[in-house]
Amino acid sequence: MTDGVQRAPDAAGTAAAPAAQPAAAQAAAAHGSHAGEAVLSVFRGDAKGGAEVEYRVPVEPGMVVLDAIHWIQAHQAPDLAVRWNCKAAKCGSCSAEVNGKPALMCKSRLEHFPPGKPISVRPMKTFPVIRDLVTDVSWNYEINRKIRPFAPRPGAEWRWQQHDIDRAQEFRKCIECFLCQDVCHVLRTHELKHQFAGPRFFVRIAGLEMHPIDGADRSEFLRDQAGLGLCNITKCCTEVCPEQIHITDNAIIPLKERVVDRFYDPVMKLWRMVIGRE
Repeated sequence: MTDGVQRAPDAAGTAAAPAAQPAAAQAAAAHGSHAGEAVLSVFRGDAKGGAEVEYRVPVEPGMVVLDAIHWIQAHQAPDLAVRWNCKAAKCGSCSAEVNGKPALMCKSRLEHFPPGKPISVRPMKTFPVIRDLVTDVSWNYEINRKIRPFAPRPGAEWRWQQHDIDRAQEFRKCIECFLCQDVCHVLRTHELKHQFAGPRFFVRIAGLEMHPIDGADRSEFLRDQAGLGLCNITKCCTEVCPEQIHITDNAIIPLKERVVDRFYDPVMKLWRMVIGRE
């Protein structure tokens, strides 16, 4: 290219010539009037590498980034790969990084971005890229299989108070978008997947540990395999959670306290010896 701008690839994967831009404008005009135009700089590539490609999209009121991606698929790049399902912020499928921040594309309104500036849309950095905006998140399910499932205490009465339900109900809202996993610096920057389970699974374990009739002890797993001690409670996971789960305050910190009580508090250790639970 002589103008230094990378053009959107066509359906065959080849770079479109500058003359193709009026065709895109004609396509936009054919779909009625619009409030303006947005420029999306979308990552195109795979595990071997890639680059951001700019697309111009007509904007209608209320549009979100996922709408713009769908418009690009329909009119400019039908081979653009993206994962999505419900478009209602409940399936967790359309996770990406919008202007560098992990977010659901279906909750990222175009009107909230600075006008006239390109909106960068990239795949989640923490996970391997499969193609374009689609990443391989299978590692998360490997971690999930290692967690001891719900195990009721022998003879437990299957009845509990509302405050017991309220305590753990928050954790059930998780939609497994893995944005918290993506933003966590232990996984994102230090790449310690072999030592650290990540905030999503601390949320799951907290829900199990705080269940009023669960009798399993996951403290050793949290300390030795899940790497709970590596979390330095920066609350970045809480900031990106689309369900407003207080991951750090309500899940991670209480789990840290349980691990400390179980392994490092001499008074608690003595008490367990007295009552015969050591």
